[in-house]
Amino acid sequence: MTTKRLLAGRPVHSVGLGCMNLSWAYGSPPDEDGKVRLLNRALDLGYDHLDTANIYGGGANEELLARAIMHRRGEFLLASKTGIVVDGARRAIDCSPAAMTRSLEDSLKRLGTDHIDLFYMHRFDPKVPVADMVGALADAIAAGKIGAYGVSEWGAAHIREAHGVHPMAAVQTEYSLWTRNVELAVKDTCADLGIALVAFSPVGRGALGGELTDPSTLDPKDLRHTMPRFSAENWPENLRLVQGFAALAAEARVTPAQLALHWLLRQGGHVHAIPGTTSLTHLSDNYAAPAVTVSEEVLAEAGVLINQATVRGHRYGEGIRATIDTEEFADMSGAYA
Repeated sequence: MTTKRLLAGRPVHSVGLGCMNLSWAYGSPPDEDGKVRLLNRALDLGYDHLDTANIYGGGANEELLARAIMHRRGEFLLASKTGIVVDGARRAIDCSPAAMTRSLEDSLKRLGTDHIDLFYMHRFDPKVPVADMVGALADAIAAGKIGAYGVSEWGAAHIREAHGVHPMAAVQTEYSLWTRNVELAVKDTCADLGIALVAFSPVGRGALGGELTDPSTLDPKDLRHTMPRFSAENWPENLRLVQGFAALAAEARVTPAQLALHWLLRQGGHVHAIPGTTSLTHLSDNYAAPAVTVSEEVLAEAGVLINQATVRGHRYGEGIRATIDTEEFADMSGAYA
């Protein structure tokens, strides 16, 4: 399996780095020195696709990249996002042209750069015509402020509509062994249109990494406390799956995360993965995942063990679920509802 795949017009390693958890969402992030060390180590290893967003830590993640690695700007494809508005506990979606234009200028300032290679609309905004949303980003491309645009958690019909207005470079969405929604329509739509599919949370928000055994021990602010799959009701069954998956990885002589990433990348030559980590060891292991050797039999067994019919609980709580445009599986007798 080739390690380089096309994204926004340039070949990059198929495993990029999701930077969110260096500032927000999953427990306590490393100290400043640890963050800077990890980001520079990523570039040293060969990571050349880094993903951030304006809302990660309220802009702190973009500012971190500016401090830590913007002096190495030519070494990586930089992706950021717009469209989600966070005001305390209140979340809203605003992909109006005016709002996205302001957001882009703010991101450029925080990042300390005049150009973002790939700029995503973080969610679909039903209040704004698709042509208006895409038109604003096409204008930013023409102005040289972004290289290409993408969307995150959009459904197939809206992806096709947007691509018809201006060619889309990437669709970012959750995709892993235990989140298969894109297999309903988005994955094939991207392949048909020549759009990269960038998978966030490709290791099941850490569940498929083989180390998390008790979500109740997570930091009280950890985002996973709000996700049904990690609840006291659903986790015991999901843990049984995860333990079986870890045993399968051990038999294949790879880490569980490597097996999860390798499985994902084998789902199509247009698929990329952007796992996040705060561990230098995991950083190196993840980067190596495309090159590990895993038999077709093991990959098939992994897919049978963990899929939309075996995982318990929805990937999001009710509030966030309402903002997702990506197609949903029907209720699988409680397994994936």
